[in-house]
Amino acid sequence: MSKGIVQVYYGTGKGKTSAAVGQCIRAASQGLSVIIIQFLKGKEAEEFNFLSKLEPEIKLFRFEKADRSYDLLLASQQKDERRNILNGFNFAKKVIDTGECDVLVLDEVLGLIDNGIITVEDIIKLVSTREDYCRIVLTGRNLPEGLVPYADVISKIDLEKDATCL
Repeated sequence: MSKGIVQVYYGTGKGKTSAAVGQCIRAASQGLSVIIIQFLKGKEAEEFNFLSKLEPEIKLFRFEKADRSYDLLLASQQKDERRNILNGFNFAKKVIDTGECDVLVLDEVLGLIDNGIITVEDIIKLVSTREDYCRIVLTGRNLPEGLVPYADVISKIDLEKDATCL
């Protein structure tokens, strides 16, 4: 697995988080340490709780307190959650500064820009401070043009058809 890169999974399709988690499992199988920080999904995002069985190689963090995803909250609840989300983003900075892991996944971090919680410049600063050993994986629906020069690998996942009831 390459090190020292920024990888992005974005688009309207399903599977961005799953693709990022696949990278995590691959990295962990090679003896690398992994941290995943999920944003905007709330506590309801139980689909990846099984990752706790893979600790200490893969550690999953959620800083939000609400049960529902951010976009389903009332404006007053969103205001409270913004603080929690910023705590999670600040934790990501600390992880990079301290070299706490080999692979850092910031799941739905691009959605923080869409929601006006952070700016493109905040992410640029974050990925620019990484050491060469750290792989950073970003996910979200939209990829701002300003981030493109800072990404080494960009994968767009678009939805062409969804015949499921889920």
